[in-house]
Amino acid sequence: MNLENTKAQMRKGVLELCILNMLKERDAYANEIISELKKAELIVVEGTLYPLLTRLKNGGLLAYRWEESTSGPPRKYYTLTELGNSALKELRQSWEKLQQAVNQSIDEINEK
Repeated sequence: MNLENTKAQMRKGVLELCILNMLKERDAYANEIISELKKAELIVVEGTLYPLLTRLKNGGLLAYRWEESTSGPPRKYYTLTELGNSALKELRQSWEKLQQAVNQSIDEINEK
């Protein structure tokens, strides 16, 4: 079994939740999103992030706007839509239930 692959899949599974949650606080462009995820030790590369952002945008959860940059080309800033905010609430509830279930399962096994 490849544990590194399993850990990577676990991280990928929660990226949507993390991105939507991040964009609830403020709009951001891709490099900011990557930097924030790296700070949280959710290492992600552009090749993973851009398709995910596109999927979220196509699903109506994100919108974007272009802004001029003082240090280069214009930047695409992503923002959470109303539908995205609703999806975030639902994902957070699901995450909390999943987290509780996993913790309970681990605790029960450790008590034996």
